Amino acid sequence: MTQAPARPTNPDALLAGWREQVLEQGVGLHESQVLEALEFPEERMGELLQLAHEVRMRWCGPEVEVESIISLKTGGCPEDCHFCSQSGLFASPVRSAWLNIPSLVEAAKSTAKSGATEFCIVAAVRGPDKRLMSQVRAGIAAIRAEVDINVACSLGMLTQEQVDELADMGVHRYNHNLETARSYFDKVVTTHTWEERWSTLTMVREAGMEVCCGGLLGMGESLAQRAEFAAQLAELEPDEVPLNFLIPQPGTPFADLPVVPAEEALKSVAAFRLALPRTILRFAGGRELTLGDLGAEQGMLGGINAIIVGNYLTNLGRPVDDDLDMLANLKMPIKALNQTI
Repeated sequence: MTQAPARPTNPDALLAGWREQVLEQGVGLHESQVLEALEFPEERMGELLQLAHEVRMRWCGPEVEVESIISLKTGGCPEDCHFCSQSGLFASPVRSAWLNIPSLVEAAKSTAKSGATEFCIVAAVRGPDKRLMSQVRAGIAAIRAEVDINVACSLGMLTQEQVDELADMGVHRYNHNLETARSYFDKVVTTHTWEERWSTLTMVREAGMEVCCGGLLGMGESLAQRAEFAAQLAELEPDEVPLNFLIPQPGTPFADLPVVPAEEALKSVAAFRLALPRTILRFAGGRELTLGDLGAEQGMLGGINAIIVGNYLTNLGRPVDDDLDMLANLKMPIKALNQTI
């Protein structure tokens, strides 16, 4: 369970110091400072969110990157990620299925029509085999023949040969989440290590693809471990960090964990923005359950500058038009395709 936060003794001094360090100098908070932000008094949270928004506007600008994701292979994964209903090791309702190429292309077309600039192909696997790599190559070629959109992939852990092959396909960005802090990882996954994930991310960066790496909050980690996670992401320097909030899935080991409270989730958004001032910080899974409509708007005004629209891999999201209307109401322009390359 998440530890009860200790209140900082001087919020005014903390805000002033963070303003100078992050807003003026562009230097992200280090681990102990992130913890102070996570423990910030709730009655002063509006000021924390405002600072995070100013940091986002100063170092990232007003544009929002919109992305849609789709599962090429769903379910039957051999790994035991305790949050995931796609693991073949748990008694969850998700069953293994493959998406055909025409359906993949239609999903990409629909994504582009929504104004999104990024389309991510995801597979529930430890790592891709030859069949999957062949499907991905064919899918990317078919998408490119029909629609102008950046294609990203999330296919698990990679070998150097697979990294090179994806780069050759023209994959724009590769997603591989560290999921949580290194010190807590073995409480979340036991079938592979945090270091194996880090290795894939390093190879992806060296191959010239953009690195997308985030994780889930609310899996029983302490606030100190959440701060550790933010610091480890800052060390990696990913181009994008998707922030997910746990949706407890029936049949998984984390099925009975509580949903992250909205105030805690918003402080986490602000803290991660202050730790990663120049990074694309994306609202991902769980925001609907954790924050609702009003909280989503607060998050967009508290450091977020990217969202996933539509449904997630095994959970429903908000209707695409609702998110696009929210961005219009907030006067946040959608980033153009040529700005994401």
